[in-house]
Amino acid sequence: MTKNALQVSDRLAALSAADAAIPFRQAPHNLEAEQALLGAILVNNEAMDRVSSFLDPHHFYDPLHQQIYEIAGKLIHAGKQATPITLRTFFETAEPISPTLTVPQYLGTLAAHATTIINAEDYGRTVYDLATRRALIIIGEDLVNNAYDSPVDLSPRAQIEEAETRLYDLAEQRKYGSGFLGFSDALSTAIEMAAAAYERDGHLSGLSTGLVDLDSKLGGLQSSDLIILAGRPSMGKTALATNIAYNIAKAYRAEQQSDGTMKTVDGAVVGFFSLEMSAEQLATRILSEQSEIASEKIRRGMITEQEFRKLVEVSQEMGRIPLYIDQTGGISIAQLAARARKLKRQKGLGLLVVDYLQLLTGSSKRGDNRVQEITEITTGLKALAKELAVPIIALSQLSRQVEQRDDKRPQLSDLRESGSIEQDADVVMFVFREEYYVERLKPSEGTAEFGEWMAKMQQVSGKAEVIIGKQRHGPVGTVALAFESQLTRFGNLAREYQVATYGE
Repeated sequence: MTKNALQVSDRLAALSAADAAIPFRQAPHNLEAEQALLGAILVNNEAMDRVSSFLDPHHFYDPLHQQIYEIAGKLIHAGKQATPITLRTFFETAEPISPTLTVPQYLGTLAAHATTIINAEDYGRTVYDLATRRALIIIGEDLVNNAYDSPVDLSPRAQIEEAETRLYDLAEQRKYGSGFLGFSDALSTAIEMAAAAYERDGHLSGLSTGLVDLDSKLGGLQSSDLIILAGRPSMGKTALATNIAYNIAKAYRAEQQSDGTMKTVDGAVVGFFSLEMSAEQLATRILSEQSEIASEKIRRGMITEQEFRKLVEVSQEMGRIPLYIDQTGGISIAQLAARARKLKRQKGLGLLVVDYLQLLTGSSKRGDNRVQEITEITTGLKALAKELAVPIIALSQLSRQVEQRDDKRPQLSDLRESGSIEQDADVVMFVFREEYYVERLKPSEGTAEFGEWMAKMQQVSGKAEVIIGKQRHGPVGTVALAFESQLTRFGNLAREYQVATYGE
């Protein structure tokens, strides 16, 4: 054997000895806590009520404990007693735990050494937390193994997204509902909401959009609502959504509570999924609106020194506003939900905007029914709004049948794949600008029709309508708004009496 071969052999022997010296690491578990909990359940079945809302059989480490918990749960939910005697019949043929201890005897031992029911929930939380740690270990091991042995067609990005989704799913598993609420508790919550609305400027129960007439009709944007904002191209869907998002983010104000947490007093942190436009394009729109400099001039650099200073001043103010933009195109509803949860955890979240709905993808494969995919997307958005307790504004395209009518005002039936969108939405709003259509009917100058056209243009110029076609919690109808096309800005429309007063 050569010298090099001896060195390699010695090295391998040293590594083997080192490996043997490393103690074997078991997955985190606590058999004593599992035994104490099961014993408490067998002695007093009410202990099951304290843990069944968050603890499942697979959370137990010991397979036998999983079976005992599962069978006891089935008996209790069927209205029967779960005791060592009633469970005995299910384990009479089970393999003995040891030569001197059968499973029925073990059940008696658990009951004999049971703790009080008061500690049942604490033991249940311990079992759950340890199960979560084991799940984290599995995700980590899978991540390492997939990184080593990943197939050629599986990109690192796809592996990251898969791991991220699994982690978020694991984090969300503990968010269980609180079950039934007493009616007095529900009434207290309703009174608190009414009191907050009374104290807030504008007396709104929801987030103020910054548009007075729209707020009056909606009562603000309500928590957990899915709001569909639809319209034909060039109607100003994105502009209106951007205006609302910016107004809410600009109004954000929070106060620190006695426990160190922050409570939102006004406005909200806003997340904006821009699936069509880039973050720079969206920022340019908002910059144009706030600086009152046409976006075309900003893009082409056709601005004066004074205007440039104004842009810098406005941009510095905008930089402090909690508005976060995700410009990733073609993401799935699952990816969107994971990123929204992450934003809520890291920054807080009070409003989510999706521009626009038809650019999202579902989990179904290509070639499947698009209507079913849209149904999955709208159902997912509504579930996400409820889970995060924030309003979600999702923009949507309208079908071309609008253009074939004399009256171009959109209706609920004009929504693409309208069944699921209309069904899942709490509010459906349409943006309509008659000016857009009248402008394209311009006749030749000097004709009689031209004078009529001019009169019509003066009547509709600078005006827009938001048509509320559906609202679960309030009235439907039309809200008139002002629209400045050069600045892509919606605003409150001055009333006739306001104009008259101003002119006096």
